[in-house]
Amino acid sequence: MTALFNFQSLLLVILLTICTSTYAHYVFPGIMDRNKENYLVGPFWKCARVGERLSPYVSIACVVMAGVEFMG
Repeated sequence: MTALFNFQSLLLVILLTICTSTYAHYVFPGIMDRNKENYLVGPFWKCARVGERLSPYVSIACVVMAGVEFMG
């Protein structure tokens, strides 16, 4: 079943996209800032902003999702 039809998998994909985009923006800030208006890089730049500004909540969500995946 794809992540579009399973809500838990969709949340996991969104959470991993936010975490990966935040790390990529930390390592390569110039590439993402320079191309933030691009239709390909723009959504990842926005995910990086969410990850930077809401990092405590994103980290709590990662821990909760890890527990859910581990238990179930």
